[in-house]
Parts: sequence; structure tokens; C-alpha cells
Amino acid sequence: MTVIELPDLPLPGHGATAERFRGLADLARQDLVAARLGEGHADAVAILAELGAPVSGERWGVWAAAPRSLRARLTDDGWRISGDRPWCSGAQWCTDALVTAAADDGVRLFSVRNTAPQAQPLDGTWPAVGMAGSDSRTVRFTDAEALPVGGVGDYVGRPGFWHGGVGVAACWFGGALGVADALYAAARDKDLGPHALAHLGGVAVALGAARAVLAEAAAAIDADPRRDAQALAVRTRATVEWAATEVLDRVGRALGAGPLCRDGEHARRVADLTVYLRQSHAESDLEQLGRLAVDEDPAW
Repeated sequence: MTVIELPDLPLPGHGATAERFRGLADLARQDLVAARLGEGHADAVAILAELGAPVSGERWGVWAAAPRSLRARLTDDGWRISGDRPWCSGAQWCTDALVTAAADDGVRLFSVRNTAPQAQPLDGTWPAVGMAGSDSRTVRFTDAEALPVGGVGDYVGRPGFWHGGVGVAACWFGGALGVADALYAAARDKDLGPHALAHLGGVAVALGAARAVLAEAAAAIDADPRRDAQALAVRTRATVEWAATEVLDRVGRALGAGPLCRDGEHARRVADLTVYLRQSHAESDLEQLGRLAVDEDPAW
């Protein structure tokens, strides 16, 4: 079981969102797997607070991918959920999880205890190399006792849904910092030559852009935490994804195969970040942003 120190972070939209994002980035700079699990726990705590539910679990995950892969039914003894949920980061590590499930009246959010036999991670469903330590196996729920959190559609309909999405981007930024550290260290150690230094300049530009949009997003969330933050979140995530991809490419081109083959920690960071970035929906997100931006004025 992965052992991490859970981050004690301010809730988003309460005046210290920049501190929250900085904390996630710092954690990701050290270890992206720890950041993935810590971000999921922190997001669950924020969701429960926003929807007015108690935080009683020890280590939380948010397992909301493929919302209709689970089915919820109301019985005389309360809600029960069944089905296979993919992409459950911390499948063995989490003591509790927030899961989405399709009920007769729509998709609802539930809290469940991650204990056998009602919840069972399936062997062989996470053969990943990058982010291998996140243990994002499929979990099979069998008539699991579930407590409703909010009402139908509340999980995605609340402003904090998008605040959480920016938190993931803060982890991407931290992961990019960790990858860039290898190039910065090499440049301080010796003269890398003009081409590698040009790549270092490009890395500095990319990281600066990512840091700026995260700071802007934090300030906007704190200024009006109830506003619809969809466009803000999608734009921020797309910018940070671009920046992190730029860092991966430029660090690799500047340093060559050496660190990837001889520095296990760096190689793991690169593999982990490559996988983590694919939590973005790429061109689908850009299309969504384009539709939202049609009536916007991009001026200062």
C-alpha cells in the first residue's frame, strides 16, 4: 500500500486557493503518484464540504469516470450500488470513495466504504508503467451500501467541479517542475551549449505561462467562487497541459537519452507525467473551449 502524507490544504474559493494549488504543485514536484492520491483525497474533502456532507473517512478517492458504469438502486435498507468502475486511483489505498452511479432518476453521487466484499479491486486491470504506483485498477462493487451526497446532477452541476479540475492542472504543473529540475541541475553543473540553453529558455517560458494561468484561476475562483468556472478551468487546463508537454519535449531534446536510461527517478517522473497528462481530453477539451469562447472578447 502506498504511504503518503495527506496534504492539509485550504478549500477552494475560500480566499486561499493559490495556496491550495501551490500545495498540490509542490507535492507533485516531489512525487506524482503521491500527488494523484493526495489530490483525489483533497478533492473529495472539498466536494463533501460543498455539498454539506460529513467527512468521516480516512483516505478518500473520487472515482467518477464512466458515471453509468455503476447502477444505484434504492432499497428498504437504503441505497445499494453494483457494477465495475474503471480508473479507481488508490484502489487498495483508499478507505472511502465518492462514486457516481446511474439511478432511476439520473446520475447521483454516493460515498462508499472501500471494503471487501462489497468493493473489490480487480487484478490485472492496471498493467501501467507510467503512474503504476497509483494503483488505478477497476473496482467491482457488489450490492455495496452507499450514502447519497447531494441530489441528482449535483456533482457536476456545482461550481467546485471546475475548481477541482484546476487542481489537477496544478499537479500537472508540479510534475513539469519535477521534470524540468533535471535540466536546471544540468545547466548549473556545466555549460550545456547553445541548443540546450535555448531549450532551457523554452522551458522557462512554458513554466511561467502555466504558473501565471494557475495564479489567475486561483484569484478568479476566490473573487467569485459561485460563478460558472467551466471556461476558466478548461482554458487553464489546456494551457498547463501545453506547458507540461513542452517541458517533456524540451528536456528530452536538451539532455538526450542519458537521464531517461540512467536516472530512475527522472525516468519515472517522465513516464508518470506522460500518463497523468492524458487525464486531459485533448482536442475534445479544445473544442469545448472553442464553443465557450465564441462570444468572449480575448482582449486585456
